[in-house]
Amino acid sequence: MLMRHGQFGAARARYQSIDMTSRIEGASPHGLVAILFDELLKALDAMTAAIRRGDLGQRGTRQARALSILHGLEASLDFEKGGDIADGLAAIYREGRRLVIAGGRANDAEQVVQAREMLNEIASAWEAIG
Repeated sequence: MLMRHGQFGAARARYQSIDMTSRIEGASPHGLVAILFDELLKALDAMTAAIRRGDLGQRGTRQARALSILHGLEASLDFEKGGDIADGLAAIYREGRRLVIAGGRANDAEQVVQAREMLNEIASAWEAIG
C-alpha cells in the first residue's frame, strides 16, 4: 500500500512519539535529563535550519520547543543541594534562552548556533558523568 506524502508525515510523527515514550519510560533521572539535552540540541539544529531557509513557521515551532526545554532544565535544578553549580547552570540556561529569543527575533541563525555550542558543552559533560 502506498502512502500519500501527508500520510507518511502522520505515520512518522506517531512512530517518533512512540519512540520518545519508550525512551522516557525506561530512563533513570539522569537519563531523563540526557533526553532533554538531546531534544534541545535537535530543536536548536532545526531552528537554525528553518532560519536559513526562511521557514518562519518551523522557526517559531522549534524556538518554542527549545525555550520550553530550557525552562524545564532550569526548573529541575536543586539550588539547595547544587549550590554554585546550580547557580552557574541556571545562568547558562538563561543565556541560552536569551540567545534563542534574540536569534528568533532577528532571524539570525548565528545566535542560535552560539546557544547550541554553549549548551552542547553542558550536554556533553552531562553525558560524560553518566
